[in-house]
Amino acid sequence: MELQFEGDDLKSVLNRLRRAQGQISGVIKMIEEGRDCEDVVTQLAAASRALDRAGFAIIATGLQQCIADPERGRDNGETSEQMKARLEKLFLSLA
Repeated sequence: MELQFEGDDLKSVLNRLRRAQGQISGVIKMIEEGRDCEDVVTQLAAASRALDRAGFAIIATGLQQCIADPERGRDNGETSEQMKARLEKLFLSLA
């Protein structure tokens, strides 16, 4: 299933990913500088949340597109049950 991101959806996901990228760079720098463990873990947790939120936004967009046009969401003639199982597996991969 190929996702089609438009306007605000695309901007939101990209912003979240860029934020996570910056936070991960910050974590690397903090470790290199020997910063306090609590500060490093706090920053790492923020990066993890940003990645999770981006992932959930991507999945939500995919689900929305599948609901709007179920035939488009199917890969290689898969059944509705197979598509549901594939989307469920994707969703649970972030849990």
